[in-house]
Amino acid sequence: MTAGTVNEPQKDVLEAFRRGDQDALRLLFEAHKDRVYSLALRFTGDGTVAWDLTQEVFIKVFAKLAEFHNQAKFETWLYRIVLNACIDQQRRNKRFVPFEKHVKHIEMSEEPPQEKSYIRRQVTEAVQAAVARLTPKVKAPILLRYVEGLSYEEIAEVLGCRAGTVAARLNRGHKILARELAGLRGVMQ
Repeated sequence: MTAGTVNEPQKDVLEAFRRGDQDALRLLFEAHKDRVYSLALRFTGDGTVAWDLTQEVFIKVFAKLAEFHNQAKFETWLYRIVLNACIDQQRRNKRFVPFEKHVKHIEMSEEPPQEKSYIRRQVTEAVQAAVARLTPKVKAPILLRYVEGLSYEEIAEVLGCRAGTVAARLNRGHKILARELAGLRGVMQ
C-alpha cells in the first residue's frame, strides 16, 4: 500500500458508504474506534474525555466522509481529525489533565518480582505524566511516532507540515522527556 492510497477493504467500505450503505458507518467505527480512543486517551490522560472525543471524532468523520476523496490514506485523514479534536478539547479546558504531578525517584536493588512490577508501573506512569505535560505541537508527533508507529512522512502529512519539522519537534520532545525523566535512568536495569 502506498502513502497516497486507501487499502482495498477500506476502499470498499468507503464506496459502500457513498452508495448509502449505513452498515459501512458501523464497519468504519468498529475498525478504527480503538485506535482513535487510544490516541485520545494518551493525549488527554482521561478515559472519559477520550471516549467523548472518540464519539465526537466519529460524528465529524461521518459528517465529512463524503468530502474524503482518497487523496491521502484514510488513517492519515482520521488522525488529523483526532488530533484536532484533542487540541480543541484542550483549548476548551485550558489545561491538560496530568496523570500525576511528580513521581518520586525509585531506588532499585534486588527486589522480588512484585516490587519490580510496582516499579515498572511507576516508571510507566512517570513517562505518561511527562508526555501529558508536553505542548500539543510536541506531544502529537511523539504519540504518532511511538504509539501509532507512523513514519516521519506520515506524521508530516497528518500534521500538515514537513518531515523536517516533524524531526525537529521529535528532537525537542526527546530533550524535554530526557530532562524530566533523568531521575529514572538505571531504575529498570
